[in-house]
Amino acid sequence: MIPDKIKSILKTIPSDPGVYQYFDEKGEIIYVGKAKNLKRRVSSYFNKQHQSRKVSVLVSRIADIRFTVVSSEMEALLLENNFIKQYKPRYNILLKDDKTYPWICVKNERFPRVFLTRKKVNDGSIYFGPYPSVMTAKTLLEMLRQLYPIRNCKLNLRQEYIDNGHYRPCLEFHVGNCKAPCDGSIDEDEYREMILNIKKVIKGNIQEVLRDMKSQMMAHASRLEFEQAQDIKEKYDLLENYHARSVVCSNSLFDMEVFSYDDAGNSFYVNYMKIVEGAIIQSHSFEMKRKLDETAEELLTLAIVELHQMNNENCTDTSNVSTNNKRSLKEIIVPMELEMIFDDVKFTVPKRGEKLEILELSHRNAKQYRLELEKLRTLVDPERHTKRILNQMKDDLHLPDLPKVIECFDNSNFQGDYAVAAMTQFVDAKPNKSGYRHFNIKTIEGPNDFASMEEIIFRRYKRLLDEGQRLPDLIVIDGGKGQLSSAVKILQQLGLYGKISIIGIAEKLEEIYFPGDSIPLYIDKRSETLKVIQHIRDEAHRFGITHHRKKFEKGFIHSELNDIKGIGKHTAEKLMLELKSVKNIKEASLETLEKIVGKAKGKIIYDFFRRGDFNNCMNMIRFLS
Repeated sequence: MIPDKIKSILKTIPSDPGVYQYFDEKGEIIYVGKAKNLKRRVSSYFNKQHQSRKVSVLVSRIADIRFTVVSSEMEALLLENNFIKQYKPRYNILLKDDKTYPWICVKNERFPRVFLTRKKVNDGSIYFGPYPSVMTAKTLLEMLRQLYPIRNCKLNLRQEYIDNGHYRPCLEFHVGNCKAPCDGSIDEDEYREMILNIKKVIKGNIQEVLRDMKSQMMAHASRLEFEQAQDIKEKYDLLENYHARSVVCSNSLFDMEVFSYDDAGNSFYVNYMKIVEGAIIQSHSFEMKRKLDETAEELLTLAIVELHQMNNENCTDTSNVSTNNKRSLKEIIVPMELEMIFDDVKFTVPKRGEKLEILELSHRNAKQYRLELEKLRTLVDPERHTKRILNQMKDDLHLPDLPKVIECFDNSNFQGDYAVAAMTQFVDAKPNKSGYRHFNIKTIEGPNDFASMEEIIFRRYKRLLDEGQRLPDLIVIDGGKGQLSSAVKILQQLGLYGKISIIGIAEKLEEIYFPGDSIPLYIDKRSETLKVIQHIRDEAHRFGITHHRKKFEKGFIHSELNDIKGIGKHTAEKLMLELKSVKNIKEASLETLEKIVGKAKGKIIYDFFRRGDFNNCMNMIRFLS
C-alpha cells in the first residue's frame, strides 16, 4: 500500500527534467536520482513489483519525496552529482573523493611556483589534474624542472625588494636549478615564457614546445653558440622521450577522452583515458560499488559526469581560448549509447577503425585494474574472496549463518525406470568432490520425483544424524515448490527443519523458492550468489546424469541383449566393447555382427533387432544416443 502522503506528492510531480530526493522517517536523504521525466520516473518506483529486494526495501523506507526542476537533462546530471557528493545517501553510488588525489598547481604570483598539492585554494591559481598516481605527478614535475629552471622558494618577490638587492641567490641558482628571479637575473617576461611552456607540456601540447625548442637550437647553432644549442638539445631529447613513453596512438587521432568499463557484479571498474595530439597522456581506473543493481549505463554515466565536472572546474587557464569565445567541441569515446547531453561534448560509439582500437585498449586497462585489485586483496587476505562470497550469499538468501557447507540434490529417471539421484557438496563456495554421493532409488516405483526426493533426503540426513557427522549449512533442491516441500517434510520428521536452511531453484527462470513462501526470489543474474547456486546445481545434474546413464546402459544391456535367446553376458559385453552403444549394434550390418560374434549369433542378433515390436526399445536407443 502506498502511503497517502506519497500518493499526494506523486500527483503534484511535473513531467519536466529534474532531480528527486527520497527521505526516510528521520528526515535523512536515502536516495537521489535524476530523470528526464520526473513524474514517470518517480511513479515507477511505486507502480510496479520490483524483482530486486534492495529496491523493494528502499521503497518501503520512503517517507517523503522532494524534487527540483531544471531546464535540461545536463543540468539534472550535474545537480544529481552535487547532491550525492554533498549528502552521501545510503543507496547511492559514492565515488572516491577527488580531494585525495594530487594536483599540480601553478601558483598565482609574480614569479609563479609550480608544485604538487592535495588542496585546491580559490586564489586564482591554476590546477592541473587530479593525478591518480603521486609517482606520475612527481615524475612529471621533476622533468619540468629539468627543462625549465623555475624557483621553488616562497620568497615575496616584490620589485622593490629585487631592486634593493634584498635577496641573494641560493644554492639552487649555483647548481643550475633556478634562474634566480630574486636578484633580477631573469626578467618577468622570460620567466612567464617558461611558465607558459610548462602549462603546454602538462596539457599534453608537447609538439608545439618541441618545435619552439628545435628552432631555438638551430638559431644558436647558426650563431656558433654550440654550448647553448647542446643544452637545448638535451632538453629536447628529454621531452621527446617523455612523449614517446605516453603511448602514441595514431597521427590521425587528436584530442579526445575515452571511457570504458569492466563489469564484475557488485563491483564496476571504469577506465578513463585522455588523448592529446594522438598520444595518451592520462589513464585513470577506479572502482564503483553497486547499491541498487544499477545498470552499466547508469554507472558509466555517473562516472562521466563526475570526471567531466571535475575537469570543467579545473579549466581556469584562458590562455588558449580564442577571442570570439567559441569553445571547441570535445569528443568522448564510449562503448554504448548514453542518454545524456552536454553542450560542449560529442559522444561517439566506434564500430571499427582506430577509435575502436583505443576503446578496446581502455577496456583492457579496466579489466587489468580489476585483476590487479583482486590479486592484491587475495595476497593481503587469502580468505577474503571466499568470505565476501559467503557473506553475499548470507545477505541475498537471508540465512542465519554463513553457508560454508552446501549440499544440492537432483533426481534422474527414464519413464519411471532406472531412478537415481545425486548429491553434490560445496565447501567454502567450491566443489568438494570427495563429498559427492550417488543414490539408487529403492522404495519408489514409477516416475515420482516428489517421493524420490523424500527418500534420498531421509537416507542422507538420517545417516548423518546416526553417525554424528556435520550437517550442511544450506540445502539446495533442484526443482520448484513441489520438490522443496517434499524435502522440508522429511527435515521436519527428522527434527532438522529450522536447523538447516533450505531453498529450491527452478531451472527455467532461475527462481529461488523458500519454504512457506509462494513468491520466488529473483537474484541478479550477475551476482556471485546465483553463480554459486547454479554451479552446484549444474554439478548435481552432471553427476547424476553420468550415474544414470551408466545404470541405464547396464540395465538396457541386460534386458535387451542378454534376454535374447542364445546370447549370453559375454557376447553382449563383446558387442558393446566393439560397437560402443546399443544403437550401433542395432544399426550394424549382418556382416559386421558375424565378424564380431560369429555367423550363428550374428544372425540371431540381426533378426532380433529387425522385428516390429521394439518401439520402446527404439526410444531407449534414442535416449542413449
